[in-house]
Amino acid sequence: MLTELRIRNFAIIEQVTLPLDEGFNVLSGETGAGKSIIVGALGLLLGERASADLIRSGAEKATVEGVFDIANLKEIGALADERGIDVEDDTLVLKREIAANGRGRAWINGATVTSTVLAEIGRQLVNLHGQHDAQTLLDGESQRRVLDAFGGSVSQADLVRSTHAELSAVRREITSLSARRAEAEKRADYLRHVAREIEDARLSPGEDAKLEDEARVLENADELRTLANSLHELLSGEDTSVLSQLGAAQRPLTSIERIDASAARMQELFDTAFYTLQELAHSVEEYAGSVDLDPARLDEVRQRRDRLFGLLKKYGPTLEGVMEAGRSARSELDLVDTAKFDLANLTAREGEIRRRLTVNAEKLSEMRLTAAKKLAKAVEALLPPLGMPDGRFSVALIARDEPTADGAEDVEFRVTLNVGHEERPLARVASGGELSRVMLALKTILARVDQVPTLVFDEVDAGIGGRVGLQVGDTLRRVAKEHQVFAISHLPQIAARAHHHIVVAKGAKGGVTTADITVLEGTSRVNEIARMLGGDPESKVSRAHAKELLESAGAPA
Repeated sequence: MLTELRIRNFAIIEQVTLPLDEGFNVLSGETGAGKSIIVGALGLLLGERASADLIRSGAEKATVEGVFDIANLKEIGALADERGIDVEDDTLVLKREIAANGRGRAWINGATVTSTVLAEIGRQLVNLHGQHDAQTLLDGESQRRVLDAFGGSVSQADLVRSTHAELSAVRREITSLSARRAEAEKRADYLRHVAREIEDARLSPGEDAKLEDEARVLENADELRTLANSLHELLSGEDTSVLSQLGAAQRPLTSIERIDASAARMQELFDTAFYTLQELAHSVEEYAGSVDLDPARLDEVRQRRDRLFGLLKKYGPTLEGVMEAGRSARSELDLVDTAKFDLANLTAREGEIRRRLTVNAEKLSEMRLTAAKKLAKAVEALLPPLGMPDGRFSVALIARDEPTADGAEDVEFRVTLNVGHEERPLARVASGGELSRVMLALKTILARVDQVPTLVFDEVDAGIGGRVGLQVGDTLRRVAKEHQVFAISHLPQIAARAHHHIVVAKGAKGGVTTADITVLEGTSRVNEIARMLGGDPESKVSRAHAKELLESAGAPA
């Protein structure tokens, strides 16, 4: 609930702190004292347009803060957390500032936010019904939610929404598959060519590198054999070969070892070198014999290499890329063959989901029809006591061509408040006072299902008085059992029904008009009610009447 409203340099208000409590709070005061200004300041926290014209004369900026206790509003705390706003001690402080240059800023619990976020959270906390305001209950989506909450059909509405989402997903899948199939059919001849060409090539990973290596050997076979024979002759030929000359070193090495046993290590190294060179000579001889002059194989390798080069040029740049192009082409071709079967399955699924959606939407429509009749009857019964004896209220269910995520119909609250007038949508009710009272009737019925904790009514008493004023006051007091209610009123009958009474008075500071507020109790409240009755607050008659009004409401006088 709203526990405190702080206003600084706004319109004629220099600085005001308005304390509010649970139950029914009323604000009264002389005409022009600033009552509606306070409502206007509150409206800023709910996203209404800011203007530098609202800044008090001589001030550089105007600020409005609202302090809210959200101890019992875990959903709002979660919403704030989603927006990156820290919540401590179950308190939210919403603040909005207007600078003289027209720029505005907004904060929640000290964190800078956009005016959109401020309004999003603010409207979860306060529902403001003022003259010509179009608030929560005036748009079709909100009216639909209210009707579902009133009729206990929220879970059924959720089922319709989820079923419609399922249907939409299947339809998107059908559209996508059909488009891909159509594209594949257009490209079928090309795809068959690609797949056949690559598959016929029977490619293997790394084949291109292996062919390059083999071609290089075959192209240089004669030179390789000549080089190998020359190396073999150098290693193991006649007297001048490396092995022959190395053998001649054996005799002096043996003599050295015979004289100096520590030279045995040199013999080991000699033996290793000799046998290694001997093995090398044998390997070179074998290699020379293996080098084959094979022009036929060389021609075959060259042809295969040219074929791969052509594929790489068309589908490359790598052999792996060519192979993937073949697989992709074959996959697209398979789509032409399999899509018909897949589309048949998807179409069957679509039909089954569409049937479920129809059944679920029909059930929701039945629940809404029942709830619409009950809600219309309940609200209509409250209109005469609220000063609208000819008032009629109805809930229209406007059928759609087919069910959507919101059901098979649009919901529209309609009223006619005067004899001979046609029903009109609630959002088009011309009179601010009438609109506020219709809203009050709705709020009375919907108090148990409406989650917005604080309801603000401005101009709810426009055009009424006497007994109707008492009935409006009693209605506000009943609503206050479920919500915090804050009403701006000039009627003593309504003010006397409030649990808490605040008065706003206009004065002057430093030669500039300003407004101040006072919380009334006891004698001061009696005096204010007496003033509102139009009598002399000091008159015994006026005071007696004021006491009677307060006592009839159960308030101390």
